[in-house]
Amino acid sequence: MNAFSLDPAVIRTDWLERWALYRPDQVALQDADTGTRYTYAQAAAVVNRAAGVLRDDFGLQRGDRLAVLAANELEYVFLLFAAQKIGAILVPLNFRLAPRELEWILADSDPALLVVQAQFEETARQVGAAALRPRRVAFDGPGGLVARMLDARRSCQPVPQVAELETPCMILYTSGTTGRPKGAILTPGLIFWNSVNTMLRLDLLPTDVALTFTPLFHTGGWNVLTTPLLHRGGRVVFLKKFDADRVLELCDAEGVSILFGLPTIMDMLYRAPRFATAKLAQVRYAIVGGEPMPLPLIRAWHERGIPIRQGYGLTEFGPNDFSLQQEHAETKIGSIGFPNFYVDARVVDDADVDVPDGEVGELVLRGPACMPGYWRNPEATAEAIRDGWFHTGDLVRRDAEGFYYVVDRKKDMYKSGGENVYPVEVETFLRTHPQIHEVSVVGVPDQKWGEVGLAWVAPAPGQTLTADDVIEFCRGNLARYKIPKHVRFLAELPRGDSGKVLKRELKARAAERLAQPEVNA
Repeated sequence: MNAFSLDPAVIRTDWLERWALYRPDQVALQDADTGTRYTYAQAAAVVNRAAGVLRDDFGLQRGDRLAVLAANELEYVFLLFAAQKIGAILVPLNFRLAPRELEWILADSDPALLVVQAQFEETARQVGAAALRPRRVAFDGPGGLVARMLDARRSCQPVPQVAELETPCMILYTSGTTGRPKGAILTPGLIFWNSVNTMLRLDLLPTDVALTFTPLFHTGGWNVLTTPLLHRGGRVVFLKKFDADRVLELCDAEGVSILFGLPTIMDMLYRAPRFATAKLAQVRYAIVGGEPMPLPLIRAWHERGIPIRQGYGLTEFGPNDFSLQQEHAETKIGSIGFPNFYVDARVVDDADVDVPDGEVGELVLRGPACMPGYWRNPEATAEAIRDGWFHTGDLVRRDAEGFYYVVDRKKDMYKSGGENVYPVEVETFLRTHPQIHEVSVVGVPDQKWGEVGLAWVAPAPGQTLTADDVIEFCRGNLARYKIPKHVRFLAELPRGDSGKVLKRELKARAAERLAQPEVNA
């Protein structure tokens, strides 16, 4: 038991049932595509039926894994709460993965039951037999899991909850940028404390309405707004996929009060045809994470009367760990703000010694929203969590006023002539060029300097740039060793499922593109 352990009876995790008592007719979840709605009373009833189905029809017990291959469906959310009722562990599967990649996750998580939505049946069929130990059931259709959950003939009497605060309730597999994906173990306690941090720092209200279009195989889909807002008694509107004009339409039609997205998402919304005419009257603010939001884009949203709050978090911790309130959005551009309420933060060197303000070090975190470890991976767990502190792998600095700034990922930093170069610092500056839409910098081998920078640049629409333009823009504004030696152009940067730039792919492309002459864009 760690210092933050509490008796399971102290904190409730059956939030839907409690809101069903207080505000039974309040809409909890809504499908923007079909119009389906569940009030808190209806949601609580479905969760109890689902818990009974998992336990009685499929024999799931405490500790069993329940793997789900499905899109953003409302009933998917109920499975998380139902799993906690019986102590099972939900394993959301990334439907964008190839069968070979899913095989590894299934083999690692070893689920007792695999739930497959009809549209992903062909993918599931291609998964090798070795990974298919579990029983399978359809998510949708006659006789499928959802049909059983919604069967009014089944009892909806409350099922006593088995899961405790520190019992695993979900395994979210990371993107695997450095090798095999690692399964981060989430607990009811982690989800609870993340929700508390979110409510306190984002000022969530029971009247708030949020959109969820981030897929549920990512922590962003579950824990940025969905679970905190359900804890607060608000309403969550689900979309199967992101569409900028549709999101703006829903903001007006459904009275959306909080937006969430990466800077890329906010840029797509800003450039969408509907942005100019959307009223956005109910939007209180937008929370942005993943990477710094460019100042011109912040100002564009501020001109529409939408405050921008920036944040920081990880699958393994939170993910709502830092917040920069809107009053500092422009004056502290690039900052992630202060740690949230129940998050302790330090900036340390390689010996885990705190560094002075202004110096770069690794961000380490401590608090009750930390995962207990990686699934069946004690080596990775021991490397990540040391003496009670989670090592994020992110390099940061803290200024004299206590504001934190992400400088780069430890693994993305490179040395040029013996000097440390942090690509995020170079990228942040290059984004101020009016003709650059996107940019990502990676380190590449160099005979003289060991490593130098290669800037991958996506010009703004209709703009023409040369490599010399980019390099000249840096001269006098960045130290010489930080200025990229090479520039290559792309129409757009490759991004993963979470919307983040795939630096590993850009690094893989670097050798091939360096063999070719630089071409203007």
